Amino acid sequence: MANQMIVNGSSKKGQISRMIYGHFAEHLGRCIYDGFYVGEDSFIPNTRGIRNDVVEALKEIKIPCLRWPGGCFADEYHWKDGIGPKETRKEMINTHWGGVVENNHFGTHEFFDLCEMLDTEPYICGNVGSGTVREMSEWVEYMTFGGKSPMADLRRQNGKDEPWHLKYFGIGNENWGCGGKMRAEYYADELLRYHTYARDYGDNHLFRVAAGPRGSNYHWTEVLMRDASMHLDAIALHHYTRLNDPVIPMKMQDGNERYLRDESRSRTSATDFNEDGWFGIMKASYFMDELIEKHCQIMDRYDPEKRVALIVDEWGTWFDCEPGTNPGFLYQQNTLRDALSAGVTLNIFNNHCDRVKMANIAQTINVLQAMLLTEGDQLVRTPTFHVFNLFKVHQDAELLDFAVLSDDYCYEGESLKQISASVSRAEDGSINMTLCNIDPHKDGVIKCHVEDYGTFRLKTGLVLTSGQMQDKNTFENPDLVKPAPFEDCSIQDNCLTVRIPSKSVVLITLEPEGTQR
Repeated sequence: MANQMIVNGSSKKGQISRMIYGHFAEHLGRCIYDGFYVGEDSFIPNTRGIRNDVVEALKEIKIPCLRWPGGCFADEYHWKDGIGPKETRKEMINTHWGGVVENNHFGTHEFFDLCEMLDTEPYICGNVGSGTVREMSEWVEYMTFGGKSPMADLRRQNGKDEPWHLKYFGIGNENWGCGGKMRAEYYADELLRYHTYARDYGDNHLFRVAAGPRGSNYHWTEVLMRDASMHLDAIALHHYTRLNDPVIPMKMQDGNERYLRDESRSRTSATDFNEDGWFGIMKASYFMDELIEKHCQIMDRYDPEKRVALIVDEWGTWFDCEPGTNPGFLYQQNTLRDALSAGVTLNIFNNHCDRVKMANIAQTINVLQAMLLTEGDQLVRTPTFHVFNLFKVHQDAELLDFAVLSDDYCYEGESLKQISASVSRAEDGSINMTLCNIDPHKDGVIKCHVEDYGTFRLKTGLVLTSGQMQDKNTFENPDLVKPAPFEDCSIQDNCLTVRIPSKSVVLITLEPEGTQR
């Protein structure tokens, strides 16, 4: 069988929200401190304490939204400790991540300052686990109320006269686990209570996000849709791509799941792996499609109009931390394997854009599947960063109707589809295809028939690959894995033939003949 693809150049299936290309920044390891924030007195070039090189790099990939302050950290974060003069801010112990002392120098004002520098939408996660309804209500008031009130006056006292614009607001995080170990039914009731007091002020209207399920906990989605969907804008799914998931679901009599950890199952290196480790991660990446399909089937029963969004605000690969680093900091390297995993997952999100309206990869800097790694004043763009740079063409573009017939990538008696794809049409009329060949050995030749688009030509071609599946970018060799021009394709009779190199991500951009260059 040969790889085949059919694209209808005029049949649009919905807009791919740019928020699918969102990011996540938790107070975890060196994501915030040493990552985003170094303080005004640092020798590292910064603006009001925020690293200039980080801002420049993230603007390159058009980061659309940033989720903060967690994660598990969000459900022990008390926002009033992070406002006012830095020298008087209350210190806290980060009990989830390494037991380190936080000085709270990066708080609400600094986060919004960062978002303004990045020209990105802030997405804040509120504290349900250890907080109170009043605390969350007052935080929303502090951030978004423009009139005279105790919280608005406190904000002005701290130097911000006008309120910020805040759209995305999460009501808790992983409340089935680190956010309180709640049953779905209990959280649904708490969700409605907190929701009531997270108010809209003036013309600021919150897009309220419920803490959704972990992975395949379909019961959680069922309960939230049954009991609370009429008051929700979105449900947040969390799923990490691992070889051996160390969190074991234990089914209870009430239909809920409890989670036990078996860390012996999670010992997998980010860089020291063979084809067994490569195939396992590709298989785990494709599993995201099944998860979304099944959660969407539940949501469709209660919400056939698709008013409630499914967002995946924690996703990405999760391996052992790098040897010699704090195990609570979750610092891992990033290889070509991570790049292919990201490409496959982003294609899945694009192809479910009717329901998936946001996703936030974990995490932006120095944690898990990071975009950037920093060490002192050095900065490295990871292979995953380059995938996001290739895929940014899909942001707010129209998903096109297409179908792929793919050969299999076979390993040890199992098989996966060799080619993953998504196709969109940009505002200027160009068609963008992102193609992933997950086979680490064989090129994939694919014939793509483009219908209802007239005659066309190749506008741009880029490829991300490298010699070895374990290749990575380091401070000593920061550009080993990076995009290169791609021209291994031909066009004849409105059929595009592409030879996709093994273990690669390819971006093809087509434009109608006669278009001015």
